[in-house]
Amino acid sequence: MHKKTYAGQPVITLNNGVDIPALGFGVWQIDDLKQCENAVVKAIETGYRMIDTAAIYQNETAVGNAVKNSGIDREQLFITSKLWVQDTSYEKAKSAFQQTLDRLQLDYLDMYLIHWPYADFKGAWKAMEELYDEGKIKAIGVCNFTVEKLEELKTTAKVSPVINQIELHPVFQQKELQVYNRENNIITQPWSPLGNGNSELLNNSSLKSIAEKHHKTVAQVILRWHLQEGFCVIPKSVTPSRIEENFNVFDFELSEDEMNTVRSRDTGKRLFFDPKDPEWEKKMLNAVADI
Repeated sequence: MHKKTYAGQPVITLNNGVDIPALGFGVWQIDDLKQCENAVVKAIETGYRMIDTAAIYQNETAVGNAVKNSGIDREQLFITSKLWVQDTSYEKAKSAFQQTLDRLQLDYLDMYLIHWPYADFKGAWKAMEELYDEGKIKAIGVCNFTVEKLEELKTTAKVSPVINQIELHPVFQQKELQVYNRENNIITQPWSPLGNGNSELLNNSSLKSIAEKHHKTVAQVILRWHLQEGFCVIPKSVTPSRIEENFNVFDFELSEDEMNTVRSRDTGKRLFFDPKDPEWEKKMLNAVADI
C-alpha cells in the first residue's frame, strides 16, 4: 500500500502511474435507479471517492446523476465502468464507450474495463488503447480474465491492463491468479469481496473473535484483510449504516496471524460464474443487454 492519499484516503498506484482509491463503492445488482442514486450519494457523503459501475448494470444514469449532484469536484472522484460482451470488438467498443460517457454525463472515465474475456477482446482492447491515448480514459483494465486470457491479450496489447477485477473473497481467493497479477504488475480488484453476504463466512467463529478484539464487525475485518493484501476493493450496499460501516476500516490493522486466519477460509470454490465454463461463455455471448 502506498502512503499517498486520494482525498485523504489510502491509494494504490497503478502500473501507468495513476492513483486509485484502495476502497471504492460498487453498484452491481442495484437495479432500482432511485435507490442506486441515493446509495451513491450516501457513499460520496460518507467519503468514498471511487464508484464502480458497468453498462450491463443498467444504472450508469443513476450513478451519473449522483456524481453530478454530489457537490464534489469531478477531479476528486474516480469513476469506473465496463464494456459489455455484445460490444466487445474494435468496431463497437468506441461507440459503447461514448454511450457510457453520455449516460454518466462525463467527458472522461478514470477507468474502463472489458467485462468478460469473450468475443473479440483483443480488438476491443485496441480501441480502448486508442481512447486511452486520446486521454478519454485514464486507465484501462479487464474483469474476469484468467491467466490464459491475460497471456492471450499480451500477444497484441501495447498497453498492459492496470487491473483485473475478479471474484475474490475469503472462501474463494484465486491465489494462483493473485500471484500472476502481482508478477505482471496488475492490481487485483475483488468483486463481491464479502462473498455476497455469505452467512457461513460472516458468522464464522474465528472471524468473529478477530472482529470482537478490534471492536469491528466481521465484514470490516474481511475488508481490512483485502486492503492489507494489497487489493483494490469495492463493497456494495444500499443500506446507509452498512455503507458507513464498510468505509470505516482505516483505523485498525490485522496481525499476520489474523491475516492467516482469514486466508485459511479458502475453499477454492466459486460462488458465482466460472469464466472457463463453456456454457457460461455461450450464455454471455448470446446475452444482448438492453442498454
